Amino acid sequence: MTTTINLADKTIAYPSSDGEPVAETYLHLYAILTTLEVLQQYLAGRQATVLANQFLYYAQGFPKLRVAPDVMVIFDVPPGGRDNYKVWEEGQVPQVVFEITSKATQKQDQEQKKLLYEQLGIFEYWLFDPKGEWVKEKLQGYRLQDEIYQPLTDGLCQPLGLRVAVEKELLRFYRLDTGDKLLIPTELAELAEQERQRAEQERQRADQERQRAEKLAEHLRSLGIDPDSLS
Repeated sequence: MTTTINLADKTIAYPSSDGEPVAETYLHLYAILTTLEVLQQYLAGRQATVLANQFLYYAQGFPKLRVAPDVMVIFDVPPGGRDNYKVWEEGQVPQVVFEITSKATQKQDQEQKKLLYEQLGIFEYWLFDPKGEWVKEKLQGYRLQDEIYQPLTDGLCQPLGLRVAVEKELLRFYRLDTGDKLLIPTELAELAEQERQRAEQERQRADQERQRAEKLAEHLRSLGIDPDSLS
């Protein structure tokens, strides 16, 4: 899909896809989609959106000036998806970007994208290396200070109010206010199944209690005793 605007009597196209793969490997794709889903759930109901592998256009009239962050979080905008994101239309730049990096993309992620995100004023930039190919402990965050990215050592994502950690090949997030871990879709499904099983067990116990009570009442009546008189 392509959206267009009219600028200076010229029709300018802003493509939403370049035909390239979403991610380098399945591990990278799974990390992207899981991060997207978890953060979407976390920010549900707020004036914010989370986008993944979609073009971020940052210069009106120059469609080649674009970048496709693996995951980006933008605040103070209407929630929901977009085919692409144009800074001049939305009025906000992303506050947080996550790049799921690898040895093959190391130079681009650590140099070109890092410099661009600094210039755009993206407050925090996180590199996650699920294979552990080049990033120490798989995770490195940066935060703008005096317009320059400074390395983070505490794992705290200020705009999101979350602590960022690594578990195997995934990014995991913990709320700063409660310490609770944000659950990934498979964990949410497991939790829902556990709740269903507990509810079914409670229903079965209630049925058993009802049946015992009915049998006792029937037995009392057979003895000529009114069970209601014992209440």
